[in-house]
Amino acid sequence: MTAHPSRATLPLMIIICGCLIAFLTFGPRSAMGFFQLPMLEARGWDRTTFGLAMAIQNLAWGLGQPFFGAIADRFGTWRVLAFSGITYAAGLVLMAHADSPALLHISGGVLVGLGVASGSFGIVLAAFARNVPANRRSVVFGIGTAAGSAGMMAFSPITVAMIAALGWQDTLVWLGVAMLVVPLLAIPLAGNASSAAHTASEMEQTIAQALREAFGHTSYVLLTAGFFVCGFQVAFITAHFPAYVSDIGIDAKWAGMALMLIGLFNIFGSLGAGAISQRYPNRIFLALIYLGRSVVITIFLLVPPTPASVVLFAGAMGLLWLSTVPPTNALVAIMFGTRYLGMLGGVVFLSHQIGSFLGVWLGGYLYDLYGSFDTVWWLGVALGVFAAIVHWPIVELPVTRRTMAPAQ
Repeated sequence: MTAHPSRATLPLMIIICGCLIAFLTFGPRSAMGFFQLPMLEARGWDRTTFGLAMAIQNLAWGLGQPFFGAIADRFGTWRVLAFSGITYAAGLVLMAHADSPALLHISGGVLVGLGVASGSFGIVLAAFARNVPANRRSVVFGIGTAAGSAGMMAFSPITVAMIAALGWQDTLVWLGVAMLVVPLLAIPLAGNASSAAHTASEMEQTIAQALREAFGHTSYVLLTAGFFVCGFQVAFITAHFPAYVSDIGIDAKWAGMALMLIGLFNIFGSLGAGAISQRYPNRIFLALIYLGRSVVITIFLLVPPTPASVVLFAGAMGLLWLSTVPPTNALVAIMFGTRYLGMLGGVVFLSHQIGSFLGVWLGGYLYDLYGSFDTVWWLGVALGVFAAIVHWPIVELPVTRRTMAPAQ
């Protein structure tokens, strides 16, 4: 028995509003690196202090994702997204006025992290999955991911220009005000997991049973381990690339250009990933993405640093940046259906954010220790190879599930 029949057409209002939310929530957190140097100069802190705040942000994002996913599955997506807009705004405004490392870690770390977690790809894509037919799901995942990429592309130059014109504090305040639009955009995404079609076994399954099933499934564990690497690589670059470009003697404007190009090429990469993962094995595609990242980083580190090398690196990484998201979410939906997709996708994303925490924190810590980011760059290369290896044996089939007796 199913809750609703399959939809033959795409729910355009849900997709449009979900994409706008992804655009808004992914934008400011992608531009956090531009606040590092002016904030440290104003406050007299070191890079480890800022790096720890961004690491806490990524960890709060990851830890919150499974819980917010489960809440959205049970009580509705709108409630979670409304919380996101308010919390995100509060975190950015408080970050603007943080005058101690502790307040920076609470505002830019915990509050912004929870705001992103409750308004992230996982929440939006789970809502898409519940309202889109399976044969078009990966393509819509790619569209939603591309919207977040567009946010990264747009907010990088906007943030640089705003900091130059208004200062870093007022820029954070205005970005916070922009987040208050999210609860309004979330209204069309008001449904929960009961809004979608499910098999009888999915409907009878409890949260505890769903988690036991997932963690007992080797392919899910491998997918979760691999997504750790994605977080490590992209969070390190997002947080530390502007400072790295300055360190290698290249004008800071090229760092802004690079992050904008990552966002631009990320749009094409995400859309392409959605189309490719709809037609070809997701596990092989993911393995090639991670291997490609390692190759691109290696070439970038070995060639002489120039503005041209920064631009070419940004374009290549942009194609591979969030192209992991559509096939990763598609694999979770293929394995377990959409009943607990918000929660199970959130667990996979928690692994991503643990990687993000380490990538951001190690970047700042090892820089302060050795005066260079090289160790973290090469660690990212090695982890990319690891991720390619663990994705290869994933079995891309639904779990074999017996109809379960309802919980007493």
